[in-house]
Amino acid sequence: MIQNEREIRHEHVLEAVRQMMTAARTAPKGKGIDIIEIAMVTGEDIQRLSDEMLNLAAETGFKFILRDADNILSAEAIVILGTRQQAQGLNCAHCGFETCVEKPAEVPCAINSVDLGIAIGSACATASDLRLDTRVMFSAGLAAQRLGWLGESRSVMAIPVSASSKNPFFDRKPKEQPVK
Repeated sequence: MIQNEREIRHEHVLEAVRQMMTAARTAPKGKGIDIIEIAMVTGEDIQRLSDEMLNLAAETGFKFILRDADNILSAEAIVILGTRQQAQGLNCAHCGFETCVEKPAEVPCAINSVDLGIAIGSACATASDLRLDTRVMFSAGLAAQRLGWLGESRSVMAIPVSASSKNPFFDRKPKEQPVK
């Protein structure tokens, strides 16, 4: 049997993304409490995410979101990661308030944000070990959050994944108008 890499690449990327998701899940968590949500976006949902990013760019005027909306169309899959908001009861003051009781509900728990960052790092390290192309994107994460793809999660981030001869997520040119 002969298998051409081009013919099996997509299958390989999807399996690798599943490994990234596992790495994010098993990453260390503050107080051992798992408040991370993770999902994989593929197929037509990548276009839906790009369309929501175009809406976001129109609302905010941020041109980098236009660039990113076009850029994620080069992804074979996108990992989205977010954190449910749950004060950890440490009264650590990293959020800017002396105690968890004083912290307003709309202010994220710093420990939740750190947990998300560690999960993202674990996922990206796995992708790197597997020689996949990635980039962490706030813009695509925000669009996924607006679409409600991770339920009540806040601080959603996205990691588009590609396996191509050149990383499509770097050396990007700015966009001035939405891509049609």
